[in-house]
Amino acid sequence: MKILVLCTGNSARSILLESIFNAFGQNRITAYSAGSKPVGKVNPAAIAHLASLNIDVSEARSKSWNEFSDDAAPKVDLVITVCGNARDEECPYWPGAPLKAHWGVDDPADITEPPEAVAEAFAEAYKILKHRADKLIASSFEDMSSEELQKHLNDIGDMIP
Repeated sequence: MKILVLCTGNSARSILLESIFNAFGQNRITAYSAGSKPVGKVNPAAIAHLASLNIDVSEARSKSWNEFSDDAAPKVDLVITVCGNARDEECPYWPGAPLKAHWGVDDPADITEPPEAVAEAFAEAYKILKHRADKLIASSFEDMSSEELQKHLNDIGDMIP
């Protein structure tokens, strides 16, 4: 399954979930991330948190969702928004008409100091996203109909870790 994770800035939450899927997806998931208004750099606290967990962040970059909206882009099966702004924005056309889900998480990048609070905010966002990703990874999503998978994705987004 190819998953595109969207957020507004593509610097924190979407980077976290992309990295989680690619690190733990058991070769069943390839994830990408993008933003509607990318800030152009990955939040250093996101990089630090993922690196502390030995998750490879060498390819992480903040990019526009336009990279995924033309026919030359990878065809994605699922688009997951992790912030309300991206969920509510008018999205570009996605080749292949992928399923869509919203897994909202508070933006850890809103916390800018002290350093301990920043680290805690990123750890909390990671924990929530990892819990949700684990639920998808643990399922037999390959064997689900589109309707079953959509329900499963919505249930995951509604759960409180």
